[in-house]
Amino acid sequence: MPGTPARTDDAAATADVVCLGESMVTFLPSQPGRLADVPSFGRGIGGAESNVACALAAAGHRAAWVSRVGADGFGDHLVDAISGYGVDTSAVQRDPARPTGIYFRTATDRATDVHEVAYYRAGSAASAMSPANVPYEALPTGRILHLSGITAALSADCLALLHELTAPRPGRPLVSFDVNHRPGLWRAGGTSPEVLLDLARRCDLVFVGEDEAEEAWGIVGVEAIRAALPEPAVLVVKRGADGATVFSAEPGLPDSVTEVPALRVDVVAPVGAGDAFAAGFLSATLRRLPVRDRARHGHLMAAAVLTVPGDLTDPPARERADRLAALDDAAWGRLRLGPGWTGDDTEVPKP
Repeated sequence: MPGTPARTDDAAATADVVCLGESMVTFLPSQPGRLADVPSFGRGIGGAESNVACALAAAGHRAAWVSRVGADGFGDHLVDAISGYGVDTSAVQRDPARPTGIYFRTATDRATDVHEVAYYRAGSAASAMSPANVPYEALPTGRILHLSGITAALSADCLALLHELTAPRPGRPLVSFDVNHRPGLWRAGGTSPEVLLDLARRCDLVFVGEDEAEEAWGIVGVEAIRAALPEPAVLVVKRGADGATVFSAEPGLPDSVTEVPALRVDVVAPVGAGDAFAAGFLSATLRRLPVRDRARHGHLMAAAVLTVPGDLTDPPARERADRLAALDDAAWGRLRLGPGWTGDDTEVPKP
């Protein structure tokens, strides 16, 4: 099946998925309002790749996170918090000369422009990742290596590292890449997001939003996105409330195109949903489920995060998620999930 890790790698792998990228300490406001007016903040964690690792570990998979953090209290907090989800953090390096990145955000909608985010990550320990200090050979062995375009935007060394990790090589694990275009990072770095297209073409499984493909590359429409990214065995184009389109093909064969509608969700906060979708899709990929069910597991894990205030939450139990993913199209379309749905089965129709 396209985009499925080879069985021969399973026994030798020390992790199901290895996620590499920067995580930061997040300061969350005690009340809505401008950053200038918020009197106090609570502390959390934030990072696309570590979010995926935490979600996968919570779903019962062996997940490892690879990064660099400062030799400071914020670095201690990140490592402790992420390992608390069951993630292997043994490959995380401590940098005595550079700090752990942090950021502050307002309580308003991060999915629109009605929010403020103040990043303090320039010169961070993670931005110094490079092929020299994070060599491919030293990574934990995994069935899947998950990366994102955020890392590519942090520094020239980080971009070089992603080129190294996505290079063809014997025995390479399935390489998963979430484009994760962040315009502010690319403006600050002075590099063109066109490099994300090159990186995505070197990977086996790619996640990209229809909106971010247009913003980053000027490519409009799912068919045009596939035409620009013909190489990945599996391409997942996320279309927001319209669901996801999954292109998949065996080598030398035409694409199979699978349309998977999104769920109706009573959203509490639109944060972390993309990372959760990737985690759900990867979880189902590891289990070699059909393509439709992979996307449905992505939608279900995203719905779990959308119905809580933060970036992370416990996913639905696997048995329950499998049952929901197996619903017929009509029953899937009737689902409406709100806060607390992962622990309350009463609103869900039986297959």
